Amino acid sequence: MSHGRTYAETRHSPLTSISVETVGGLGLAWYHDLDTRRGQEATPIFVDGVLYITTAWSKVFAYDARSGDQLWSFDPEVPGEWAGKACCDVVNRGVAYEDGKVFFGSLDGRLFALDAKSGEKIWETDTIIDRSLNYTITGAPRVVNGQVFIGNGGGEFYKTRGYVSAYSAEDGTLDWRFFTVPGDPSLPAENEIHKEAAKTWAGEWWKVGGGGTVWDSMSYDTELGLLYIGVGNGSPWNREIRSAGEGDNLFLSSIVALNAKTGEYVWHYQTTPGDQWDYTATQQMILTDLEIDGEVRKVIMQAPKNGFFYVLDRATGEFISAEAFVPVNWASGVDPETGRPNVNPEALYDKTGAVFGGTPGPMGGHSWHSMSYNPDTGLVYIPAMVNDFPYSVDENYKGSNVGVKLGVSISAAALPNDQSVRDEVRRKQTSHLLAWDPVAQKEVWRVEQGAMGSGGTLTTSGNLVFQGNRNGTFDAFNAETGERVWSFETQTGVIAAPMTYEIDGEQYIAVLAGWGGTIPLLLGELSHGEDGPQVNRSRFLVFKLGGDGELPEPYDVARTRHPAPPPFGTKAQLEKGKVLFADYCVACHGGDAVSGGVLPDLRWSFSLSDEDTWFLITRDGGLSMNGMIGFGSELSDEDLTAIRAYIVQRSHESGVAGNATK
Repeated sequence: MSHGRTYAETRHSPLTSISVETVGGLGLAWYHDLDTRRGQEATPIFVDGVLYITTAWSKVFAYDARSGDQLWSFDPEVPGEWAGKACCDVVNRGVAYEDGKVFFGSLDGRLFALDAKSGEKIWETDTIIDRSLNYTITGAPRVVNGQVFIGNGGGEFYKTRGYVSAYSAEDGTLDWRFFTVPGDPSLPAENEIHKEAAKTWAGEWWKVGGGGTVWDSMSYDTELGLLYIGVGNGSPWNREIRSAGEGDNLFLSSIVALNAKTGEYVWHYQTTPGDQWDYTATQQMILTDLEIDGEVRKVIMQAPKNGFFYVLDRATGEFISAEAFVPVNWASGVDPETGRPNVNPEALYDKTGAVFGGTPGPMGGHSWHSMSYNPDTGLVYIPAMVNDFPYSVDENYKGSNVGVKLGVSISAAALPNDQSVRDEVRRKQTSHLLAWDPVAQKEVWRVEQGAMGSGGTLTTSGNLVFQGNRNGTFDAFNAETGERVWSFETQTGVIAAPMTYEIDGEQYIAVLAGWGGTIPLLLGELSHGEDGPQVNRSRFLVFKLGGDGELPEPYDVARTRHPAPPPFGTKAQLEKGKVLFADYCVACHGGDAVSGGVLPDLRWSFSLSDEDTWFLITRDGGLSMNGMIGFGSELSDEDLTAIRAYIVQRSHESGVAGNATK
C-alpha cells in the first residue's frame, strides 16, 4: 500500500511463489498500451485488489489487479506549456494511498486527493509558492497518519528555493512547510535552524533562490516519528554565482530528518558540502537494521549522485561509513572521522577557471531509479551509472541557467565531428546492475548494461532481483549471483521500478514501460545512433506464472524527414548556435541535435525551411500548448537564427538532410 512497499522503502517483497526455481514459467498476464509515448517512471501501488498508477502528464489510472480491466482514470489537465518549466520530461513517479483516498501531484504543482473507488476528485491544493517561477511536481507524495508530504522540482531554474510541505489528508489544508535553504536575511527567519544555515552561505544567494528542491525521495521511521527528505542541488550549480564561492550551503545535497508531525528540524547530514556538480541527495533512502562491528545499528542508506554509498545512524544522523560504488574523481574519499569528502582541488572549477572532467557527471552514479535491499542476502541492488562531464564556468550567465557551460556536454555537443571521439564518449557513458554489501562497503557482483541503461529494481524472498533497461527487456536475476534467469522483450525501454503483489494466492509482477526522462533527452546519438531514434512506446505490463499473453508485433510510426535548406551562417554564428542549442534545447531535443527518441529530432523539422514558422514556434510559442514554449523573452532573433543555422549544419553533417520516410 506504500511507495517502496513500506515506509522503510526497501523495495523488498517477502513473496516466494515466483522464485529462482519457478521464474522460468513467468509470462504476460495482461497489459495496456498507454496514451502517450513520453517517459514512464511510476511504481504501481496495490490496495484491495486494485492497482493504481500515474503516467506522463500526471494522469492517474486504476485497474482490476486480476483481470487488468480499467476501472477509472483521472486527468488533471496540466497545461502543455508547463512542460517548459520541467527540467527532465513530463514524468510522474506515482501515487500514495490512505483511508480510501489516492493522492498524487501534478506537473504544474497541484496536489490532489481522489476517491479510490470512483476516481472522483475530493480536493486539490496548490503547492507552489510563486507560480511565476519554474516549480513542478514529478515525485510521488508520501502519506503518514493523516498527513500528505510532497516536495517540488525546479532546482535548475532561476530563483527556485526548495521546500517540503505537509497537508491534511482530510481536506488538503497546509499543516507545515520546511524550506531547505535560508531566505532573505533581511526578513524574519522561518525557524531557528535557518539562522544557523544562513551562516554557511555568502553573497546574496536569496536573489538567485539557492535551489535545494525536494523533488523525489522521502522515507518515514514509524518508531522515531521522523520524516527523512532528500535535498537537491544548488541553483545555479556554480557556487561562485550562488554563494560567492564560499560555504557548505546548507541544506543543499543533504539528508534532513524532520519531526513528521510538526516539520521541526531534528538532524542533517550533507553528502556534498558546497555542491557545484549537481550531486543531489534526492536519491532513495532505505531504512533497515544492520549489524556493524558486532552492534545492531538502526541505519539509513543512500547512494546519491556523487558516487559514494552512505550508511548513517538514522536516529542521530551520525556518519558510519561511505565508499565509492562507481568511479569518482571529484573527491578522493570520505573522511571517516568527520564524514566530509576530501575534495579534489581541481574539481573547484569556479576557483580554477579551468575545465574539470568530473566523474560522475550531473546524471550521477545513481539517480532517481530506485534501488532495493534484500535482508535475506544482505545486499543492496543499485542501478549504477558511469559517466563524466566537463564542468566549466559559463561566462555568459544570464540568471536563467545553471552557471555552467552546457555547450560542452556528455553527448559531445561541442566535440569535433569525429567518429573516434564519439566512440570514446560512448565508452565512458555506461551502466550496470550493482549488488553492493552495505556493511563491508564493497561490490559483490555486477551485470553490465551498456550506455546508461539501468532501470529501478525490486528484490524478493524468491531470491530474485527484477529490473528493466533502456534496451527493451525486463529481466530477473539471481539475487545471490547476478545470473540472468528470465527475460521478456518489452519493445520499449523500461526505467521505472517494478513491484509485486499477491491476490487469490497468486503472485504477480507489475511494471510500467516507457523510455523517457533525463537520459534519452540528453544522450541523443549516444542513445540511438545517427540513423535516428526508435519509436518510444508506453505500456503497463503485468506478469504471473503461467501467463500466456502476447504483445502485438512491433511497429514503427512513419515519420517524414523534411529536407533541410542549404547550409548557411558564418563560423562564429554556427559556434554561437551550438552553444545556445546546448543551453536552451538539448534537454528536450538531444545532444548534438540528435533526438533521444522521446521528442522530435529537429534535424528534419519542417520549420528549418521557413524562417517565419521557425520564429512563430521558437520565439512566439506557437506550439506552447504541446509543451514547446517560446524563448522570445530570453533570446533575440539573431540568437534564434544562429540556433537554426547550427541545426541545419547538423542535418547536413549527419546525412539526414534529404527527404525520406523512416
